Amino acid sequence: MSINKHKPHILVLPEDDANRQIANGFLLDINLNSRAIQVLPAARGWKDVLEKFTNEYASTMRQYPHRMIALLIDFDEDEDRLSYVKNYIPNDLKNRVFILGVLSEPERLRKDINKSFENIGEALAKDCAENTNELWGHNLLKHNKTELDRIISSVKPFLFNL
Repeated sequence: MSINKHKPHILVLPEDDANRQIANGFLLDINLNSRAIQVLPAARGWKDVLEKFTNEYASTMRQYPHRMIALLIDFDEDEDRLSYVKNYIPNDLKNRVFILGVLSEPERLRKDINKSFENIGEALAKDCAENTNELWGHNLLKHNKTELDRIISSVKPFLFNL
């Protein structure tokens, strides 16, 4: 099934295949409204995520006011990455763009918790649906707290059937 562009929905733009697999795992949550989310092809790097967002998705977000987008990037232990990426988001879209990712890279998280990328995504979705912080509280994910709070309050009403 595809999303309805005229109803609230979220696109997920992953940096690489690992992030894409995590996003696909998120889709496996039984409470998820699969008609309200679409995982896009991997961009092949965090700077490519910015380029694709700027060149392909910013204009469609203006065309479809119910569209939101999550940019899934590796932070590569860079404390300034979030503010750098936020500077690329046009002011009129800032409240509909969310930047999330592993503090280092997904491979390190997978090794730390001994779960597949898809299982990581499923666990993250469960945390969102059930208002828990089990995996989101992990050292490699807890830096997402502010963005996570924003995204959950924005998408939970239409993304989860609870």
